[in-house]
Amino acid sequence: MSGIDECLLAAMGLSGARGAAVVDWTSGLALGTIGSAVSGDHEVTAADTAELARTAAEQVTLAEAARPSAPAATDPPDASGPPEPAVEDLIITTRDGYHLLRFVETAFDSSVFLHLWLDRRDGNLALARIRLAELARELVLS
Repeated sequence: MSGIDECLLAAMGLSGARGAAVVDWTSGLALGTIGSAVSGDHEVTAADTAELARTAAEQVTLAEAARPSAPAATDPPDASGPPEPAVEDLIITTRDGYHLLRFVETAFDSSVFLHLWLDRRDGNLALARIRLAELARELVLS
């Protein structure tokens, strides 16, 4: 379990990482930042990426596609807990980089995501996606 600062430091340890942030997608505020900001200003970048995250998270079409079919009446109840979110992450590809937005699940009604900006030449998108998912699971918000 790690806090925001530890999570961001770990994200910056990834090859090709240029910047990272923990952002509240309802308000567009950065809860923590490290490294460079895409726009040169972390708050502007947080607000812009929050718009993308909010759009994806609120899409009914995506949520319906991710929802499993209804269980049969004879199936035992699912004791595994609440359903997984419809959208786990977003990947935006630009000419010189990748932007990964990973939604963070919490015990409370969470509206937080991790944003990682990777250099396209030096970054490993697949590895970064796996590591960001791990960091999101380990992140403790208080």
